[in-house]
Amino acid sequence: MADPPGCCSTCATCLLCPYSCQWITAKKEKRKGLRTTKYDCSWFLFLFCVFLFTLVWLYFAVIILNDFHNFNEFIFRQRKLWLDWSLVLLIATAVLISYSSALLVLALCLQLCGQPLKLHWVHKVLLILTALVVAAAFTGLGIKWAEEWKSARISLQATGPFLHIGAVGGMTLLAWPLASFIYRTRSTGLKVFVLLVFWAVMIALYLAPLGITSPCIMEQNQLPPKPALVGHRGAPMLAPENTLMSLHKAVECDVQVFETDVMVSADGVPFLMHDEELTRTTNVQAVFPERAALNSTAFNWTDLQQLDAGSWFLERRPFPTVQSLSPGDRKEAAEQRIPSLEQALEAAKQSNISIMFDLRPENHSDYQNFVNVTLGVILQSGIPLQQVLWLPDGFREDVKQQAPGVQHVYGRKRLENEEPGLHVNLPYQDMSSEEIRQYRQDNISVNLYVVNQPWLFSVLWCSGVSSVTTNACQVLKEMKHPIWLLPSTTYFMIWIVVDCVSFLIIIWAFVLMKKCSHRRRPAESETDVLLTKINSLMQE
Repeated sequence: MADPPGCCSTCATCLLCPYSCQWITAKKEKRKGLRTTKYDCSWFLFLFCVFLFTLVWLYFAVIILNDFHNFNEFIFRQRKLWLDWSLVLLIATAVLISYSSALLVLALCLQLCGQPLKLHWVHKVLLILTALVVAAAFTGLGIKWAEEWKSARISLQATGPFLHIGAVGGMTLLAWPLASFIYRTRSTGLKVFVLLVFWAVMIALYLAPLGITSPCIMEQNQLPPKPALVGHRGAPMLAPENTLMSLHKAVECDVQVFETDVMVSADGVPFLMHDEELTRTTNVQAVFPERAALNSTAFNWTDLQQLDAGSWFLERRPFPTVQSLSPGDRKEAAEQRIPSLEQALEAAKQSNISIMFDLRPENHSDYQNFVNVTLGVILQSGIPLQQVLWLPDGFREDVKQQAPGVQHVYGRKRLENEEPGLHVNLPYQDMSSEEIRQYRQDNISVNLYVVNQPWLFSVLWCSGVSSVTTNACQVLKEMKHPIWLLPSTTYFMIWIVVDCVSFLIIIWAFVLMKKCSHRRRPAESETDVLLTKINSLMQE
């Protein structure tokens, strides 16, 4: 337990008031009995754990932003409510981390000033609530969005070296209040325990780079070519998805493939649409309110042509980039209609880009007819068949016979002894860097989806992926190299320097705090003697 405080009234008030909700004066007797007990220490430990817990959640929140548009779409399909929930997530996370950080900083400052750590009951309740909220968030993530755990693992390949430096720096700064606590406390057992825990953590951090791997730790001349870009439903950050405007915007972003989704109308016209219902990306509720909940394939082509497929983009703003559109782009977006596959193929042929698509819904009773109708449109369009990338697995052998020039893309990993030249299309979470390298050596083209954040694109670039499907083609287009690239020798030097500097600062902190504690003790002894003499004279 710490010795009684020895700090001026103004500083003590500024620190104790928000932390303990206690007002103190310069008179020592009014602070008599205010000591940091073991109970107080346990609450400080809980505060520190809650801070780390919320810090880890903040990291996850930043990582899952790459895939958050999928979550927004999921909520809309369930509740028919559109909102950019990523803003809610970031604001809530920022509040939690700011609160726990502020309390932790106050506690460390109180310890440095020799003040008691008397956490107020309101803060205790709020900390418990913070821990419960973050625990609920992690639980929900694990149940409903389990693939994001794989995303976090991949993210460590991009952030691992920098997390190591940050963790070493944070623990090094913690050495100052820790040293103050060690030289103030009277319990030898507690001193030994705290020191053992601290140095065990520091040694683990010092050696952490032995377990850090990243494909971006390589020489510049070993960097693979930049992955080609595949526009996910075109360029959905710049134009309404699955429209001709979106295709043209994707072409401006230098994408090599326009990825889309095809459905077939009730009268046999293939058209571009992702959702089974039309409510998210059209004004079907205004035009056909009684039929709005029907499957997209239940509408004939004449009905579909009456729908506005662009205004929703301006009203709901699915991405922040919508706000920066020019007046001309806004006007063009508002005029978009649902395009037919024939129109999309013509635009792709004129722009000299490939087109890759899924045929939905796969479980439809008339799916074979959908395949035949779609193939007929492709063959009649005049587009070179090598520019068509076929994703649907259903009736693939029939497609190979009717259109042998079409390139087939598989949504699975390769089978044993499979022929080279295979094209695979997988979620980015499903392939490790080692598998990507092996596929590249075996001449297997790998496209991973959906990649929006530069950090993720950088990791996949360093791994050697062939192409990525993205919503943010305008961002990835501008990347001329990965965010970071370090030769192994350079990273080794950074590791050694950081660890050595940290160790020296920690030793300096303990030495300096020891000197300060030695200076404080004689002064306190002289003050106690003087007060004793004054008290004796007054009694006489």
